[in-house]
Amino acid sequence: MITIEILGLDQYVIGHYSKDHTSNLANLYETSEEDINFYAPCDSLLFHNGVEQTSWETIVFVKAPEKYSRFEALVAKYLLKTLGEFSIHLEINFDYLPEGKTYVQINPDYPRYLTEKNVVQVHEEDEMDMDDSDEDDADPRDRADLDPNDPNQIYLGDVFAGHQDELDDHQEKTEEALKNKIKH
Repeated sequence: MITIEILGLDQYVIGHYSKDHTSNLANLYETSEEDINFYAPCDSLLFHNGVEQTSWETIVFVKAPEKYSRFEALVAKYLLKTLGEFSIHLEINFDYLPEGKTYVQINPDYPRYLTEKNVVQVHEEDEMDMDDSDEDDADPRDRADLDPNDPNQIYLGDVFAGHQDELDDHQEKTEEALKNKIKH
């Protein structure tokens, strides 16, 4: 089993990346696609000196049995090239597990992995009585469960209402100051 852990990229980016690149990585490793998994920690945030580095700095840890170490340079080159589309800086680390140090249990009553073909799709009916035309024009401000006085709710109104005069006044002052600066 080869596990590729990626820190510093959004988990959804990693999910799409795994879908697009598992086959190529399996070919590079001369193994089955079933032997390759990706791990995207929740939020996958990476920090340096208190500042979030997501999509700026990405660190990848590849954990694999020792027998795959001969493919390291080839896989590193591939990961650097393909992950470079999503991050400014990349670091790839390889960690090899000695043979006999991995234990796996596969339940024969179930598929090995969930796939798009074997996942059950559940479509819940909307409990609200709405015409199709009403759904398109739905306004979140009409929701009874939202309290407009709750400071933790997102404000859904016009945040710029009443500020146009301030903006116009500021624009006039800026233009006047610029004209005065040019004259002097």
